[in-house]
Amino acid sequence: MENTKIPYKIYLDESEIPTQWYNLRADMKNKPAPLLNPGTHEPLKAEELYPIFCEDLVAQELNVTDPYIDIPEEIQRFYKMYRPSPLIRAYFLEKALDTPAKIYYKFEGNNTSGSHKLNSAIAQAYYAKKQGLKGVTTETGAGQWGTALSMACSYFGLDCKVYMVKVSYEQKPFRREVMKTYGAEVTPSPSVTTEIGKKILEEFPGTTGSLGCAISEAVEVATKSEGYRYVLGSVLNQVLLHQSVIGLESKKALDKYGVKPDLIIGCAGGGSNLGGLIAPFAGEKFRGENDYRIIAVEPASCPSFTRGKYVYDFCDTGMVCPLAKMYTLGSGFIPSANHAGGLRYHGMNPALSQLYHDGLIEARAVEQNSVFEAAEQFARVEGILPAPESSHAIRVAIDDALKCKETGGEKTILFGLTGTGYFDMTAYEKFNDGVMTDYIPTDEDLKKGFDGIPRFEGNEI
Repeated sequence: MENTKIPYKIYLDESEIPTQWYNLRADMKNKPAPLLNPGTHEPLKAEELYPIFCEDLVAQELNVTDPYIDIPEEIQRFYKMYRPSPLIRAYFLEKALDTPAKIYYKFEGNNTSGSHKLNSAIAQAYYAKKQGLKGVTTETGAGQWGTALSMACSYFGLDCKVYMVKVSYEQKPFRREVMKTYGAEVTPSPSVTTEIGKKILEEFPGTTGSLGCAISEAVEVATKSEGYRYVLGSVLNQVLLHQSVIGLESKKALDKYGVKPDLIIGCAGGGSNLGGLIAPFAGEKFRGENDYRIIAVEPASCPSFTRGKYVYDFCDTGMVCPLAKMYTLGSGFIPSANHAGGLRYHGMNPALSQLYHDGLIEARAVEQNSVFEAAEQFARVEGILPAPESSHAIRVAIDDALKCKETGGEKTILFGLTGTGYFDMTAYEKFNDGVMTDYIPTDEDLKKGFDGIPRFEGNEI
């Protein structure tokens, strides 16, 4: 039975920080489909990925058998700078909603990067340093990942080249300055510094960019620069592995008070936060030990789960990366220049895509104005200004808490508060001034992206 004397903030001791990451693919009955070589359409071998990724990270990417992977001691020590992060009971939000629902959120914004991204950035930088590399390249959407990686690279003395989606580069000048403060080189994408960037600009003059564009540029620079490798802040299975510290800590904190969530909610762009939050809970679900409702929340402007196709597609707009079977809007899909931030990726992590395809998780798409309404309501009662990405999860948490009010149910809700929104004031300004718009792509808009999905035997749309 749940203990009613639960503190506002549930802190773990630093000795309770996870010492192993949890690999949810090991417990999945239906494993995610393998990455394919875009030329041969055959499953990729580890050595084919070595020119792009660090060797240890390739091993993690392809590992579908080991449920637990040890966290190196140096990463564990770094985690102690900001972990464990607090699990917070949203008493004030519950009161404001007048709901019988019990609401908890895992807050990952208590570090300089302002988000959960540092959990994987430090791991990827560690393995790059271990391999003796000079530096890494990456993309960033809203800027949280670029910030986190610049911090991690600074810690290990690595060069860091960041291609930032152009609309975010322009909307968030202070976010890019934080990256520069930590020594990163930041370039708006698409740019004229790469062949792929030039090609995209010729095809889409004046484009505001996308994560797919930025990925292509970062991969090109990594593969053409000796001593560099590419690292990614979401989508890849290795990133979900590193982010499992979020769910492991959440579950340990809830277990201390005998709390079992009925509903687990996470925002979904490429899948890193969602996958990390749900990992240990999903493992119990796979093994038949417990059951949970899991909801992925995505922007209506970039609805890869709810309106995408489950097929093999390129992970990048320039079509230089491996093919992944995932829910996708097509690698050529360019989302509107809205404030969904890091949730503007055209696809979704392959493991999460498999879970959605199998009906083990749900998905909802929400519109921008409703997201900021929820963000503002949350900020006014809980005292934290949430990132736009996190606010997608807040929107659905509030909606379901209000449903409990209507039905008299007493469900326990857990959602991920991935980070803070203090670099997103342009978006809040537009919402407060009443000039924020809601853009939902038409079927014709989506068709343009779907038309670019590669056709080959077994990959028909």
